[in-house]
Amino acid sequence: MSPKGHSRWTAKGRARAPLFAALADETRLSLVAKLCGGERYSISQLTEGSRLTRQAITKHLRVLESAGIVHSVRTGRESRFEFDPEPMEGIKEYLDVVSKQWDQRCRG
Repeated sequence: MSPKGHSRWTAKGRARAPLFAALADETRLSLVAKLCGGERYSISQLTEGSRLTRQAITKHLRVLESAGIVHSVRTGRESRFEFDPEPMEGIKEYLDVVSKQWDQRCRG
């Protein structure tokens, strides 16, 4: 990869750092796994089966929301959270480039 191309992907990697940071927690990863099915969930529904409090789940959802991975939609008196695949597509694209670079380096 050319130096210009490398710096472009390095800059994109820095821009993606908040996404990686948001995903660097086991609880947040499990929330993303549940939400990526396409349904909207309330905090109560996301808390079911968890040892965490509603406040703890809310805190994790806010981190994911700040990173753009999920967003809330007001439904009546409660907020429902849903997954936004767009930021993850950017992460996948970035990791594909890094993977290709790694493969080229290992081959040669």
